[in-house]
Amino acid sequence: MAGGATVSGQVAPGWEAVRDAFARGQAYDPGSAQLAVHHHGRLVVDLAAAGPGVAGRAPVDRASAGPEAVGPAPYGTESVGVLMSVTKGLVAVCAHLLSRRGMLDLDAPVARYWPEFAAAGKGATTVADLLTHRAGLPSFASDAAGVGLPGLLDWDSRVTELAAMRPLWEPGSAFLYHALTYGHLAGEVIRRVSGVSVGAFFAAEVAAPLGLDLWIGLPQEAEHRFVPQFSVRPEPTQEQIRDLLAGLGLSPADPLSLALRASAAELAAATAALMTRQGRAAELPGAGGIGNARSLSRLYAALVGTVDGVRLLSPRTVDRARARAPRNEHLAPPPPLDGGDGSGRSRFGLGFELPRPGLPMLGAGSFGHAGAGGRLGMACPESGLAVGYVCTAMSWEPAAGPDPRWGDWTGAVVTAATEPVRG
Repeated sequence: MAGGATVSGQVAPGWEAVRDAFARGQAYDPGSAQLAVHHHGRLVVDLAAAGPGVAGRAPVDRASAGPEAVGPAPYGTESVGVLMSVTKGLVAVCAHLLSRRGMLDLDAPVARYWPEFAAAGKGATTVADLLTHRAGLPSFASDAAGVGLPGLLDWDSRVTELAAMRPLWEPGSAFLYHALTYGHLAGEVIRRVSGVSVGAFFAAEVAAPLGLDLWIGLPQEAEHRFVPQFSVRPEPTQEQIRDLLAGLGLSPADPLSLALRASAAELAAATAALMTRQGRAAELPGAGGIGNARSLSRLYAALVGTVDGVRLLSPRTVDRARARAPRNEHLAPPPPLDGGDGSGRSRFGLGFELPRPGLPMLGAGSFGHAGAGGRLGMACPESGLAVGYVCTAMSWEPAAGPDPRWGDWTGAVVTAATEPVRG
């Protein structure tokens, strides 16, 4: 038991300290969580902690999932939940897979694959600019209200409007986190190159070969395994965000302030949509992926090594993906909604986050992506480690430093990997 949370699952011999550390981290979590670790392609940790409370949990819409689905599903290692921005790493994998196959040049202009995107001064914007949050399109709308539902789920309308928009800054010259638009921007390039949606490409080319329970668009047959997320604190209001930005020197009428407030409104709408069957079935590749820790860990393991005969990316491709992006400057003044690390700078490679003070990951050389509330997928080629962590309580705030739930088990994972390989 961990403060009322029941830990289930298995660990390989020599990895028991990770289970104990996971239990300590979950001791005061009001929700549930999963932790999975692969080491050189072998699953060595596969745990779940079923939390004692569901305070603040919004009801989940299960009407379309069948009469047997009443209330949240029981929580265990087979459960699946929302990944939030961890999904961005899944999209990056698709882009790098197409690049490895010679179908997509990440340094090429987006307009080579998506001609309409050249409008409004975006002709020189590269695919790499999309993957590194330097495209100047951090929201779908230019006013603070943003795009709400159901419009947010209309893919064709969203990408058409993005293609017509004028960027807020010269693409490639500055960094600002694209909370939702990242998924549509990169996802539309993937669709134009592959001929299928980013969700369909991920399902066929990534999830199927590895047998993953990971989706960008949850299929009906997996709906019964879904467990919803919930927030432990109220979301900031538009007025609070406006005042916070004003304190940083951005007037309410500043286009950057309007875009940031629109992005926050759109993310809130997307989060609400993921509490419904319609939202979970839709493709929201910036934040709407659904899966479990075991599959997330298995995916990252197949990026840095071979898993049951499957390796997705070459070492050279991985090295390029985790190389820190050039000119990764923030716009001034530093926005508060960028997943900041306390030093005023986020760190990104080509589609993946890199270690920083607020997100230490597995140490130098590791890469991956965190998600709002505390989700995390990551790997380290040098140690052969890959990790997936999925939770239901939206409690992590990036600007506050590392999630306290990660504190013990991240160190325990790295320590266990330095020991001799067990049988």
